Order: sequence, then C-alpha cells, then structure tokens
Amino acid sequence: MLVAALAGCAAEDPDAGTNGVGKLPADKIQAKAQEAARGAGTVRLSGNLVSQGRTYKLDMRLGKDGGRGELSTKAATFQLLRVGDALYLKADAGFWAREKNANPSKNDEAAASKLVGKYVKVPATDPVYKRFSGFTDKDVLLGSLLGLHGKLAAGERGTLGGTRTIRIAASQGAGGTLDVSLEGKPYPLRLRRAGGAGEVRLADWGQPVELRAPEASQVIDYGKQITIGD
Repeated sequence: MLVAALAGCAAEDPDAGTNGVGKLPADKIQAKAQEAARGAGTVRLSGNLVSQGRTYKLDMRLGKDGGRGELSTKAATFQLLRVGDALYLKADAGFWAREKNANPSKNDEAAASKLVGKYVKVPATDPVYKRFSGFTDKDVLLGSLLGLHGKLAAGERGTLGGTRTIRIAASQGAGGTLDVSLEGKPYPLRLRRAGGAGEVRLADWGQPVELRAPEASQVIDYGKQITIGD
C-alpha cells in the first residue's frame, strides 16, 4: 500500500520530466524565458499588436540580420523584408499614397501605382523605415514585448501546441501574461499584452530563416526614383 501511495504521488508531480522552471518563482521564470529568447538565433511571431495607435496583424520570421513576413492593418496588407540595414516593402498603391500624403492627389496615386508588385527599398531616413523596421528586428521587437508590467506571479499550467507550459502573470493578468515552455529550453510561447494591446505566439525558435535581397529587377529605390506628396 505504501509503495502504491508513493507511486501515486510521483505520478502527480507537475514538474516530472520538465525543464524545472516551474519550480522557480515568477521573476526567475521570466528571466529564464528572456535569456532563452536572446540566445536563440531565430523566431517566428504571429498574432496581433497595437503600436502607435494602430492595430497590426503580423506573421514575421526574424533572424540575427533581419526578418521577413507580412503585416496587415484595416487599410492594407503588405510584405516586409529586411536584409542587414536594407529594408524592402511591397504594398499596393493606396498604401504608398497614404503613407506619403494624408490626402493623396491623383498625381500621387499615379506615382504610387508604379510601386505595385515591386519591392520598394526604403531609405533609412524615411518615416516609413522608422515605423516598420522594428517589426523586422528580433532584439528590438522581443525587447519591447517580453517585459510584463506589475507584480509577477506563477499560475496556470497547460499545453500550447502540444508543449507543456507554465503561465506567469503581472498584476493578476492586468499587466500581461506569458506562457513559458516546460519542455526543452524555457522559450516564451505566447504573450498577452497589458491593456488588451495584442496577443502573439512565438514559435520555431532556432529554425532557419532565409533572408535574401530581392532580384534587382524587382526593386525600386523609393528615395531616388519615386516622389509622392511633394
């Protein structure tokens, strides 16, 4: 009877077969997750974010030297690609006309139409570069996302995509929640931001991400060849 009881207790151990972070206090779990994220060369982020008053739906694959993927707003869907310092953006004519002029004229729209179907190389000095390059920068994006706001507490255990997780919450969830893997490295797997500012999944940690500049025939240098809103 004693042997059976002990076996039953062992079977109920929630940390059996895990990486052990579930035994740590919440602040240590967060630190472990942030450390694992910094150490990974690549990650895929998908979900939605509120940034500068705009809601973005994103699906981005990020590496050490850039990133690629898709962003969507209520008004447009566009492709982002950054290789090193070079940022390329592919969008419809309406996107470019609106970005450069809040009230685009017919001439603006005609000029922007030349960009359709092309990757536009955006100058680093352009506001478009400043607005969107952060979505292609792993360190910048994760640095802004992975910090929760308020007193931390470790809470629910569950599974995400078949992986066991533990959730840490700030200010009882009002300051955001983070689900951290209990298997392998303690990667962050899902973030719910404070104030309803979005939810993202983090996956494919360490998986290869191909980053290659588009063919020259598919690129327009926005700063040199297209003028809108002047």
